[in-house]
Amino acid sequence: MSNLAYEPGTGDQEWSNTDIAQMSALRPIPRISIQAFCETESVANPIERAGEDRRMSKAHLKVHMGGLATAIEFYQSAPTPNLIILESRAEPKELLESLGQLAEFCDPTTKVVVIGHYNDVWLYRELIRSGISEYVVAPMSMADIVGVIATIFVDPEAAPIGRSVAFIGAKGGVGSSTIAHNLAWSMSTLFGSEVLVADMDLPFGTANINFDQDPAQGIAEAVFAPERIDEVYLDRLLAQCSTQLSLLAAPSTLERVYDFEPDAFAHLIDTAQRSVPLLVLDVPHAWNGWTKNTLTRADEIVITATPELANLRNTKNLVDMLRKLRPNDTPPKLVINQVGIPKRPEISATDFAEPLGIEPMAIIPFDPQLFGNASNNGRMIGEMDGKHAVVQMFNDIAHVLTGRSETKTKKKSGLGDLLGRLNRKKK
Repeated sequence: MSNLAYEPGTGDQEWSNTDIAQMSALRPIPRISIQAFCETESVANPIERAGEDRRMSKAHLKVHMGGLATAIEFYQSAPTPNLIILESRAEPKELLESLGQLAEFCDPTTKVVVIGHYNDVWLYRELIRSGISEYVVAPMSMADIVGVIATIFVDPEAAPIGRSVAFIGAKGGVGSSTIAHNLAWSMSTLFGSEVLVADMDLPFGTANINFDQDPAQGIAEAVFAPERIDEVYLDRLLAQCSTQLSLLAAPSTLERVYDFEPDAFAHLIDTAQRSVPLLVLDVPHAWNGWTKNTLTRADEIVITATPELANLRNTKNLVDMLRKLRPNDTPPKLVINQVGIPKRPEISATDFAEPLGIEPMAIIPFDPQLFGNASNNGRMIGEMDGKHAVVQMFNDIAHVLTGRSETKTKKKSGLGDLLGRLNRKKK
């Protein structure tokens, strides 16, 4: 019954790193219906925010103002959902009596969580004995809410859900796919962990070339026949790049048009996450319903950009939008790539990062011979030259993305807002 750290009245303020860490540890909630009946805004607000979190994207949550009396009246003429969350400021005996009235209208399979204002051990025991799933004492944080729901509906014996990392470029041609593929290889090699790469750029994907694979089937078969997707069928579609690394390749042909609904890849990603501990999503540089949903639901996001103004603008737009879509997650990670192209005017890494409020995980130098040779031979950089400095950068990023270390921070520069130049141009 212990509550996580929460400060009443901070509903619209940013959550601390501790809050974000608590949310990151929680598993997604399955497709269930939830109705909450609240007496106070301090309880209603975190429940509403929980309903907007990506971990609750499958659940359907509705919040009503009004406590037990409202719930009793409501369910006299409406079916009960999978879960009812009730807030009550009533004294223990009065609360138990009211719950007895509600029980007359509840379906036997409906779970009930009570949020009370009395820290009473006797009350807790009586509620649990009477069939209440959980009793918690207000105030509650959003992490508390999702955690309680997960305790009831997420099977602790189920196979763990793998971690998904989505890679996207701020522009086309910045090397996002190359970074994604090399990092997938690094994670599989360094940690001896199974990694699956999903090339989501169906018409122009390059993963099959970079890994020197030519599979007859791949991601297209999965997306165009979602009803067939399970762990067994998915395994048939994979190309084995190494002992620990497999690929769900793109067809890389223009024989059909690849228009998808926003949730077209959701079932595939869920299935893949049940199959492997690490899922690398190579997302094309595009903005539509399914790319937006994929990025919103990923555990981690890596944006690759080159150090010039259009990339800075696009990265800023991505970072700002993703912060709105994922308010309870850490910001996207940043990799600055192709630094030092001869005769190209560039924005310094410090000046690039300052308006974003994000320190880059890595600053990768322009080395066309190294990357070109690797690509032409269907090999990763680590396979071509394991002692190269870039390989160590990939290893460092791999540690950060898997939670084995943190990004090193640097001091900010005194540069003003570079994006002001873009705004002036628009005017």
